[in-house]
Amino acid sequence: MHESGIAYDVYVTSKRAAEENHAKLVKTIYVDVGSMAMVNPEQVEFMFRTFITDDPIFAETKLVFNTILPIAECACGYKGPEIFVCPNCGKLPHMVQGREIVVKNLEIETGESA
Repeated sequence: MHESGIAYDVYVTSKRAAEENHAKLVKTIYVDVGSMAMVNPEQVEFMFRTFITDDPIFAETKLVFNTILPIAECACGYKGPEIFVCPNCGKLPHMVQGREIVVKNLEIETGESA
């Protein structure tokens, strides 16, 4: 189950960013997930919850997943959602978006007054 590895990477990446920014609490983690990444967000969230069980700065954390749709480019100049066969020339286009899994943003509390 690669969702476990993904959940761990989300946790470690978020923890590092939280520590670098002196967070007292991580409120929300925004994760971009390409629709072609073959990831089940519910399983990632379940595994993420197991990693944060004993980490107090993640006590109230919400995960928010944003689905990234695929985009492909072809040598003939095509750029669009068709990822298997270029509609212009019939060749196999190259995917440039849609397989990524990225921690995009964190919403944190630092305990400092604004």
